[in-house]
Amino acid sequence: MGMGLRNGLLLILSCVVTLSLSVWGRPATFLEDFRITWSDSHIRQIDGGRAIQLVLDQNSGCGFASKRQYLFGRVSMKIKLIPGDSAGTVTAFYMNSDTDAVRDELDFEFLGNRTGQPYTVQTNIYAHGKGDREQRVNLWFDPAADFHTYSIMWNHHQIVFYVDEVPIRVYKNNEARNIPYPKLQPMGVYSTLWEADDWATRGGLEKIDWTKSPFLAYYKDFDIEGCPVPGPANCATNSRNWWEGTAYQALNAMEAKRYRWVRMNHVIYDYCTDKSRYPVTPPECMSII
Repeated sequence: MGMGLRNGLLLILSCVVTLSLSVWGRPATFLEDFRITWSDSHIRQIDGGRAIQLVLDQNSGCGFASKRQYLFGRVSMKIKLIPGDSAGTVTAFYMNSDTDAVRDELDFEFLGNRTGQPYTVQTNIYAHGKGDREQRVNLWFDPAADFHTYSIMWNHHQIVFYVDEVPIRVYKNNEARNIPYPKLQPMGVYSTLWEADDWATRGGLEKIDWTKSPFLAYYKDFDIEGCPVPGPANCATNSRNWWEGTAYQALNAMEAKRYRWVRMNHVIYDYCTDKSRYPVTPPECMSII
């Protein structure tokens, strides 16, 4: 889609997603660009379909997906996460090739917390069916107090996860070193919200408190700027796409500084340094940003 269309969605909680212009410049409504994938009774359109509300309660969560898939580009959304006691809940915004064993996937997962504790965002990357690349970051602000922008930039050179334009995760294309990189399979945009108290908060020690339900979260300004599939055959290989430009092939100086700050102060788990899981450091962890 074109230069404006940001946001994603939830599942088991209540959220609002406001859509801006589509790739063709027309006003985008929810049903024009997305389809409900789970529990339509828990998704309510607002403001003529320019926003939606999702609800998580003891009966169900909910979710939706883009009607089209995309190959390279940038996807972003503004989210206001569940306030108060959200332990045991997971709000997910991700891209997925929907190809089962050989799937490619890029994940944002927001892990609920007990009141007063920091919100944790977990990222993961699947390439050619191989995942288990989890990293966790404690957010440096209260993501339930206001909207914040969460973005995934994906081009032939790197994948970058951003929080308010601050890079929190970088995965370089190191195919020259035989490290898998997602570049052949288009991916859809998904969002879900669900109860996952067997693992989401402190490894499952903190359980969901259903007396606090329904859980509500809000989304707006959902943007997709990329090559739609099906679509123009040469789009994904066009080096003139803005997201393939020199400025996006590596972090700039300011981004690199912000990235180091996140890595030094807010990363609480990195599979690259987990010797119990990986006695030998995974090869992609040896790449230089």
